[in-house]
Amino acid sequence: MRIVIAGGHGQIALRLERLLAARGDEAAGVIRNPGQSDDLRAVGAEPVVLDLESATVDEVAEVLRGADAAVFAAGAGPDSGTARKDTVDRGAAVLFADAAERAGVRRYLVVSSMGADPDHAGDEVFDVYLRAKGAADADVRSRSALDWTILRPGMLTNDAGTGQVLLAASTGRGPVPRDDVAATLVELLDTPATAGLTLELISGNVPLTVAVKDIAGN
Repeated sequence: MRIVIAGGHGQIALRLERLLAARGDEAAGVIRNPGQSDDLRAVGAEPVVLDLESATVDEVAEVLRGADAAVFAAGAGPDSGTARKDTVDRGAAVLFADAAERAGVRRYLVVSSMGADPDHAGDEVFDVYLRAKGAADADVRSRSALDWTILRPGMLTNDAGTGQVLLAASTGRGPVPRDDVAATLVELLDTPATAGLTLELISGNVPLTVAVKDIAGN
C-alpha cells in the first residue's frame, strides 16, 4: 500500500511510517519544514514538503493521487496559540479530507483526541483545541465519499508499547504509549470494516490485533 500521512514528522507519524516501511508499504509524510526530511528518510518514509496551512486543495490532491489511504496526524502542537488550533487542527484536517475526495482516496484515518467536541465549553487554549478537533471530526464524519475511521487516543506517553489495548467507542480516561497508537493505526488500515467508526484507545489487556478485529465485528 501507499499511505500518505499529514503531519509526517509528528511523534505518532514517525512511528507509523517506520512500521509501514518495515513491512514493505510506501509511506509518504507531508511536512512543512524541509529540514525534517532526513528524519523521515531515516524511518523509511518519503518526505513531501507542503504547508497545509497555505496549500490549495489541488496541490494536496496531487500528493494524494494514487495513494491507498490517507492518515491525518497533524497538529499545531502544544506551544501554539488558539489561531493555529483552527488553521491546523481543524482547517488542515478539512483540507486534507477535501483533497482525498478529489484524488479518489477513500480510506481516511484521523488521529484525533479524547474529549474532542465541537461544542466543548471553555476559553483556555486546550478548550479551543478540543473544539477544533471536534469540528474536524464532525466534518469528516459527514463525508459519504470517504471510508473514514477516527481514532481518539488517551493521554499519550513515550513508554514502550505493550501491544495490549482497550479499543472501544468509549473507554474512559487513561494513558496509552504512542507506539501502541501507531501499531493500532496499522491494524485499522488493514481492516476496512472499521470504516465509519469513532474509537477511543487506551492501554488495556487485549492484544491490539484482536481488539481491532473485535471492534470491526470480525
